[in-house]
Amino acid sequence: MAKEVVESLWNGGEESQIQAALELCRFSSRQRQKLEESRVMVPLVSMLHSENYEAIEAALCALLSLSFGCERNKIRIIKSGALPVLLSLLHGDSQRVAQLTLAAMLTLSSCKANKVAIASSGAVQLLAEFVNSNCSTQSQLDAIATLHNLATCQEIVPLIVSSGVMLSLLELIHTSVKSTPLVEKAIGLLENLMSSSESALCEAASTMGAIRILVETVEDGSSLSKEHAVCILLLVCQSCREKYRGLILTEGVMPGLLQLSVDGTWRAKSMARELLLLLRDCSNYSSRCKQINHEQIERIMDEIEAEGETFADTTLRLVEEMIAKLHA
Repeated sequence: MAKEVVESLWNGGEESQIQAALELCRFSSRQRQKLEESRVMVPLVSMLHSENYEAIEAALCALLSLSFGCERNKIRIIKSGALPVLLSLLHGDSQRVAQLTLAAMLTLSSCKANKVAIASSGAVQLLAEFVNSNCSTQSQLDAIATLHNLATCQEIVPLIVSSGVMLSLLELIHTSVKSTPLVEKAIGLLENLMSSSESALCEAASTMGAIRILVETVEDGSSLSKEHAVCILLLVCQSCREKYRGLILTEGVMPGLLQLSVDGTWRAKSMARELLLLLRDCSNYSSRCKQINHEQIERIMDEIEAEGETFADTTLRLVEEMIAKLHA
């Protein structure tokens, strides 16, 4: 069967090639391993140049099937010259083809050996354009995930930051329901970039409305989104305390931050408490001040925890006292 598939891909007409590619997609893992992979990559990549969307889709599905769980095949696909045509397919009229192409880019970018080649091909700018576009949610998720894969290579981070994706991510978070997986992925990438790049941190922090968007995410996001948001706010405050402390407080971060200190993830609790300390103490950030503030925060958190999901009048009064002290 494998021999016939290879023969059809190389020498068959367009319809035979389509059927062969679809047959390859149905192969088991063991059958795919028996293929002479280097021989089937070339005709499959050639099919991507077709004007027939059915042929393109069949080839993309076959390439995805071959690359699944096989790093060698991911490398072979790139070396077979697939990148330029994949990028051209992102501009096409077919949404289905664009979705399959983004899925292919995501899979190929998970291979360490492919990251620099993908980034230097011009893919980063195209992926950034998908982040806040009118495409499907799945396409946005795949574009963000691909950028996340590329961002694990430090030398690629400046290229990602310069693509304009920071603003796109913030706009996406602002206009989306904060508790959705899309926001989780978007703000996760935002944290990754800001923790890896000083220019990304400065750009995001200085973007109008960015701090408000992050505070809203602390209040309304999923547990994971809240964790990413409080980490970013902490990074911003640590970068220039004098400049951003007042801005963060002005956006009304305290109630959400105090609640997160109690019922957030382990990481979110730790960062929320650290941020509370930074916001409380405007002068010397000494161990003594930290201890005093920690006791104050623990007192408020104990009250919040005792009340469960809602703030009682006493808890609200304590929050108001803390806010008053912060602005003193």
